[in-house]
Amino acid sequence: MNSLSTTTWPKGFLWGSATAAAQIEGAAHEGGKEDSIWDHYARQPLAVANGDTPEVAVDHYHRMTDDVQLMKELGLDSYRFSTSWARVVPGDRTPNAEGLDFYSRLVDSLLEAGILPWLTLYHWDLPQALQEKGGWANRDTAYRFADYAEAVYSVLGDRVSHWTTFNEPLCSSLIGYIAGEHAPGLTDPNQGLAALHHQHLAHGLAANRLRELATEQGREIELGITLNLTNAVPNDPSDPVDIDAARRIDGIWNRMFLEPLVLGAYPADVIEDMRDYDFEQYIQAGDLDIISAPIDFLGVNHYHDDNVSGHPAPADAAPGLRPTTKPGRSMFVGSEFVTMPPRDLPRTAMDWEVNPSGLHHLLVRLGKEYPTLPPLYVTENGASYDDTREGDSIDDPKRASYIAQHIQAVADAIADGADVRGYFVWSLLDNFEWAWGYNKRFGIVYVDYETQERIPKQSAKEYAALIAATKAGV
Repeated sequence: MNSLSTTTWPKGFLWGSATAAAQIEGAAHEGGKEDSIWDHYARQPLAVANGDTPEVAVDHYHRMTDDVQLMKELGLDSYRFSTSWARVVPGDRTPNAEGLDFYSRLVDSLLEAGILPWLTLYHWDLPQALQEKGGWANRDTAYRFADYAEAVYSVLGDRVSHWTTFNEPLCSSLIGYIAGEHAPGLTDPNQGLAALHHQHLAHGLAANRLRELATEQGREIELGITLNLTNAVPNDPSDPVDIDAARRIDGIWNRMFLEPLVLGAYPADVIEDMRDYDFEQYIQAGDLDIISAPIDFLGVNHYHDDNVSGHPAPADAAPGLRPTTKPGRSMFVGSEFVTMPPRDLPRTAMDWEVNPSGLHHLLVRLGKEYPTLPPLYVTENGASYDDTREGDSIDDPKRASYIAQHIQAVADAIADGADVRGYFVWSLLDNFEWAWGYNKRFGIVYVDYETQERIPKQSAKEYAALIAATKAGV
C-alpha cells in the first residue's frame, strides 16, 4: 500500500464502494415493495444455494443510517447503489411514495456524510409483474423502464448528479434468459436475444428522458452505463481455432454491448455467428440512434479475464484440470466448441483467476480501440474468499492483496494513457450473492447473518488507509 499511497492520482479521482438493492436491502415485502424476479426465482426449488432468499438479506433497509456512517468512517468519496424497480413501482402499477422516500433518506444521509451518491437504476431486480408480461423479451418493458427512471428522477433529481442506467446487462439478458443461471432462470435463446436488444433500447430511452428532464430544470447530470467486460485470451495464441474462439467470446461478451452504445451498430461478425436466430428481427427503425445517445462515463466491472479455447476437453484430463464450458459465456458463439481451460494462476473462492494485469490491459485497450469512449470508472472490482471470524477481527489478507494489486493496475493504466476517474470496490458488505445465496462473501465489511453485526475486515481498514493517504497527499 505504501507505493500506492504516494501515487499521483488524477484530480477529483473518486474512491468508492458499491452494492445492489436486491443483495443488501431485505424488507422484500415491506414498505409497499412487491416481488422482483429475484424474490420469485429464489423461491423456486434448487434455484439458489441452500434455498437462500433475499427476503432479509443484510437488512440495509432498516440499518441504512448506520451503514452510511460506516461508509463515512472508511472515508469513501462515493457510494454506488441501486434503486429497486420493484420497490419504486411495485406490481407494475404506480410509483410507491414509501419506497421513494427510503431512497430520498439514503441520498440525504450520504450528502450529509460528504459522500457522492452514484445511482444505478437497474441491478437485475425487474418487478415480477413485468416478467409475467414477458419481461425483457417484451419490447414494451423498455418504455416502462424510461417511466420508472422518470419516477426516480422526480424525487431524487434535485440531489443526485450521477446516474447509471444498467449494471451488467449481459447478466440480466443472456445469463438470465438463456443460460438459466440468473433470474428469471429461462433457457430460451430467442428471449435472451430480444432481452439484450430491449435492454439496450431501455438504456437509450431512459438516458434521453433523464437528459431532457435535467435540461428543462436547468440541472447538470452525468449519465452512463456499467458493463462487465473481459479480456478473451486465446489459450494457444498460435492456434487459429483458439484465436477464433477468443474472437467469438469477445464478440458476445464485449462488443455486443459496447458497440451499439459507442458506434451505433452491432458487430457484423457476431450477427453472423448468431445467424440461426435472426437477431435483427428485434431491431426497429431508429433504435440504434436511441441506443447510441451520448453518455458521460462508462462504468467498467472487471474481476478476471477469460482464457478460451475452441477445442474440447481432453478425454483423459483430470477433473480439476478439465476445461469447462460455461453456458453463460459460450452462448451464441457459433456452432464451434468453446471451453475455458484453467491457467496456473491463483483463484478466488468463486474459482476466478487472480490476474491484476488483465485490468490494466482492459482499461488501456478500451481507450485505444474506442477512442470516442467517455471517461472510465472501475465501478466493480473485488474478490470472494472464505473469511474466518476471530472475535471482532476478520483478517482477509488475500482480499486485501487482491484489491491493492488491482488498484495498482488502475494506476499503471492511467500512467499508460487510460482515462480512469474512479475506483469502486465490490462490495461494501457481505450480502446475498445471487444464485450462490449467502455462501460467497465479497464484502470488505463482514456481516454476521444471524445478528446483522457489521465488522470491517482487514481489507476495509487497508482500503480506508489508502484513501486517507491519497487525500493527505503523502
